[in-house]
Amino acid sequence: MSSKKKRRVRSTFEDYLKEQGTLEETTAIAVKRVLAWQLEQAMTKRQISKNQMAKAMRTSRSQLDRILDPENDNIQLATLMNAARVLGRELHIELV
Repeated sequence: MSSKKKRRVRSTFEDYLKEQGTLEETTAIAVKRVLAWQLEQAMTKRQISKNQMAKAMRTSRSQLDRILDPENDNIQLATLMNAARVLGRELHIELV
């Protein structure tokens, strides 16, 4: 698929979400799903259990479950930064 065609599809999909009034919500959910997936992948790679992760973050297992829940987009930035730090990773956020 050509670059122009990919760009047009993306633009059309974004336009559709804007028309539906769901672009921001959909974007937030997608970002949270990716972050949850990345955290779980990093935990697996480092062989860190949920209990170990929660303890290292100085939080509860239920709080960690909320962080890893791809549907929960109400997580504080400091919490995500703490999770990344425990896993030896960095959290990067940018405005585009």
